[in-house]
Amino acid sequence: MKTTETPPPAVRQGGDRGPDQAAHAGAGRSGRQPGGEGAALNVFSHGVLVIWAIMVVLPLLWAVMTSFKTDDAILSSPWSLPDGLHLENWGRAWNQAHMSDYFLNTIIVVGGSLVGTLVLGSMAAYVLARFEFPGNRFVYYLFLGGNSFPIMLALVPLFYVMSNLSLLNTLHGLILVYIAYSLPFTVFFLTAFFRTLPSSVAEAALIDGASHSRTFFQVMLPMARPGLISVGIFNFLGQWNQYMLPTVLNTEPETKVLSQGLVELATSQGYKGDWSGLFAGLVMAMLPVLGAYIVFQRQVVSGLTAGALK
Repeated sequence: MKTTETPPPAVRQGGDRGPDQAAHAGAGRSGRQPGGEGAALNVFSHGVLVIWAIMVVLPLLWAVMTSFKTDDAILSSPWSLPDGLHLENWGRAWNQAHMSDYFLNTIIVVGGSLVGTLVLGSMAAYVLARFEFPGNRFVYYLFLGGNSFPIMLALVPLFYVMSNLSLLNTLHGLILVYIAYSLPFTVFFLTAFFRTLPSSVAEAALIDGASHSRTFFQVMLPMARPGLISVGIFNFLGQWNQYMLPTVLNTEPETKVLSQGLVELATSQGYKGDWSGLFAGLVMAMLPVLGAYIVFQRQVVSGLTAGALK
């Protein structure tokens, strides 16, 4: 008579184990630890980020360090630390190279164009995102098409238009061009952002008797603050570093902006051998952009991710 063979304890208890224990045992038998590939990928991605940060930060630090060195030290030992803070380099660039005038012109142009771009762009984006009317999508795609239009193709007709309007070599003319140049991206960005905002808030304001303009300026615009800061930073970077438009439309020395002044400084200081003054002017032009991004970096990230999170 055959008897049923009793299984070993390990086999008999295997059916009572949970799926996590079974998976752990299987991982132990195969000799692989769970999450090993993810850890290796994290190490690789962090290593790439560290290398990228070094490639970005080192040139900036070198430029700042070089701006405090003498010309002889720059040519003889470019990688050494400065023997002292030669602040006369900055004073020479600020006064003799007219960086102060270029700075003032750039602040006027960029400040005026940034305010005009955000006001006009937010109003257009709000209407396109919240109201349905005939031609809504057509107007939206017109703005969208402006992002793909190369500015180089418009330089010649833009020059003649500005000349006919007597806006050449004027700061207010350059402000208008900057606004027109930045509006397509601003409208595209803010239209998507306004669509993520809750419509119930605007409806409640309208029920309480607020007009459409009051609802926009007092209710919806403060809610869109992260998006405004994000697109404002992008426009600030593009307008501050703009070189092609002012070179074509703004040729008078007294109305030149910072990008034109840096090119003129590089040309003149290159012949004079004043490399320390050149690096001082370069750092002067770089610091406002770097400072703006450091101050508003959290708002930029939150504005970029707000649409995805909602």
